[in-house]
Amino acid sequence: MRRAGLLIAFASSWCFAFSGPMAKYLGAAGLAPLESVWVRMAGAGLLLAGVLAVVRPRALRIPRSRLLFFLAYAVIAVAGVQALYFAAITRLPVGITLLIEFTSPVLVVLWVRFVRRVRLPRAAFVGAVVAVVGLGIVVEVWSGLALDPVGLLLAFGAAACCAGYFLLSDGFGDDVDPLGLIAWGLLGAAAVLVPISQPWDIPWTAFTRTVAPEGGHALPALAAAIWMIVIATVVAYILGVTAVRRLSAAIGSTVASLEVIAGAVIAWILVGEALGPFQIAGGLIVLSGAYLAQRATAVVPAAPVEVREPVRAG
Repeated sequence: MRRAGLLIAFASSWCFAFSGPMAKYLGAAGLAPLESVWVRMAGAGLLLAGVLAVVRPRALRIPRSRLLFFLAYAVIAVAGVQALYFAAITRLPVGITLLIEFTSPVLVVLWVRFVRRVRLPRAAFVGAVVAVVGLGIVVEVWSGLALDPVGLLLAFGAAACCAGYFLLSDGFGDDVDPLGLIAWGLLGAAAVLVPISQPWDIPWTAFTRTVAPEGGHALPALAAAIWMIVIATVVAYILGVTAVRRLSAAIGSTVASLEVIAGAVIAWILVGEALGPFQIAGGLIVLSGAYLAQRATAVVPAAPVEVREPVRAG
């Protein structure tokens, strides 16, 4: 059971890792970041909701008492994370953006301690400090921030929304089906993003092109969109939910952090984005610190928030 869960979580992290590189192809084809996000959210939401309507219709039922929760989930945990992440990767390499997004457990530690005033183990704060130090190495603070400042701000925004996902993940019980929540979250995110994504202005002819990001391999834009919707979203979410049910939060979140490595490797192979030595070294420190913070928070007996594996991410 545990070995199967680890394999499923591993597969989920690799599926999620394709979202950033595939978005790079859509950007090269002429789509703006918010247009790419809307295509992903709407396409994946319709596909997942359609599958559930056939195989598990009860999963799509929304209790009236949970309407506001579903709305918050759609706006923060889905639309916020994805929109800010897709915008960030237009200015930063995929691997670095994922590294920054995966500092979200540190933000959860700060929220739990200083907003909810829950006492946490010392290891939680040690992990937070380690992650911040690693992040400083990634962005090369001694060089006055070697990376795009706006891109960094967008990536930290994605991390904050991802932290919101962690906190919201503790807000539902057995009355909410996880896959149904994801399906409605995707559809809700697409609906929320309509005014700013303006899908009626999407250059749909872009999907007929074969494109290659600078330094990358050529790929049909339509193939990139389908892969992003089916593999990097629907399959990734289904595998992620399945893995969470088989593994503990600490183990699941550790495996989920492989998305950073997978995303960097895929981006390097497909779009030619290679990380420097400081990014690699700092990235390993960031992941170690985030893991320590997340593990320490997850084992607090009386804490109202349990930090879980992010079944979203990139």
